[in-house]
Amino acid sequence: MAANCYDYIVIGGGIVGSFTAFHLAKKEQKTLLLEQYSMPHTRGSSHGKSRGIQKANQDENWVKIMEDAYQQWFELEKETGTSLYRQSGLLWIQENPASGLLKFEDGLKRMDFKYKRFQPDEFKRQYPMLKYPNCQVLYEDTAGRLKADKCLSLVQDLYVKYGGTLKDGCQVTSIEPGSVISVHTKDESYQAKGIVIAAGPWTNKVTSLLDLKLPLTPTAINVCYWKGEEDAYSMEKCPTICEMIANPNTSGPYVGPFLQFTDPYFEYPGYIKTCLYTGTEVDPDYRDVDIDNKWDVELLCDYVKCHFPLLEPKPSIIDRCIYTVTPDQNFILDSHPKWKNIVIAAGFSGHGFNVSPVVGKLLSEKIMDLETSHDLSQFAIGRFQ
Repeated sequence: MAANCYDYIVIGGGIVGSFTAFHLAKKEQKTLLLEQYSMPHTRGSSHGKSRGIQKANQDENWVKIMEDAYQQWFELEKETGTSLYRQSGLLWIQENPASGLLKFEDGLKRMDFKYKRFQPDEFKRQYPMLKYPNCQVLYEDTAGRLKADKCLSLVQDLYVKYGGTLKDGCQVTSIEPGSVISVHTKDESYQAKGIVIAAGPWTNKVTSLLDLKLPLTPTAINVCYWKGEEDAYSMEKCPTICEMIANPNTSGPYVGPFLQFTDPYFEYPGYIKTCLYTGTEVDPDYRDVDIDNKWDVELLCDYVKCHFPLLEPKPSIIDRCIYTVTPDQNFILDSHPKWKNIVIAAGFSGHGFNVSPVVGKLLSEKIMDLETSHDLSQFAIGRFQ
């Protein structure tokens, strides 16, 4: 096979693209992984110290996929001798009448999913550092945190170990579809019998080269870190928290976002992390142009003051990342409508990192025309037509 000819090319070196390339290389396919920026970088959706991982969901297929994801993360830890996951537990919270949480609980009951319901007095005794006086609370004990930067670096190293080729600083400028696909960058051209596009918030910029626009909304998320007293919110004392709230951004892509909190000692010692699962629509090439637009940070300040009495009133650190959101907040994992040897992975809507080992496996199976490990019908492009 010629030097620039491959079995498969993966466009996008984030966590999904990297796991896809890893699974292809592990299947002994000659694979090229292209990333537009020099790595590591902080422009997309896969950077940062941690990401949450949890199984609880009303969708039975999703729970099965997450069980597979947990197993793959554990296998990766065992294979490399590297700690990637730390169990923290997760509190699902909603203010009364808590109709969304009760509906969520009904779904868990139907699947015999193991969880704990806190009574108000019990919750106050166990978590005196939290103030949720009029809320319903469920607890999922297997939830935890993934060491995001370490995960991404590790899977890329394993991909190269299995014989894969990784080229960063290589932005794709054109694609010529066909039985053999040509992918062009500024300096080189490559050929393959199939490609996977996993370009995160840049997906439509890549698919536009193939006359395809998907219903994707790149959304800038402000991630805030608040200094707390001593070890009041350490992982030993306080789980991750997701509160279901009404959408504070009626012009945004989310119908019902929720707030996420995590352990202060997992990322920055002594700081707790908060963010809204909604934000401001952005062009990913100009993510920080509206950096002074912090309506969400102001809302979080009020929220922290109300529910976290042992935190300082203002965030000390603000980072940014991008979620790429679909209208139903579910993934796109499907072939291009015209070319079946072009597979697209997009729209992970803020919950793609934890399931990325499984998504990468599914994408490798789909591009190789193998039977997929899980049903992909709910991730089809056609559901938006």
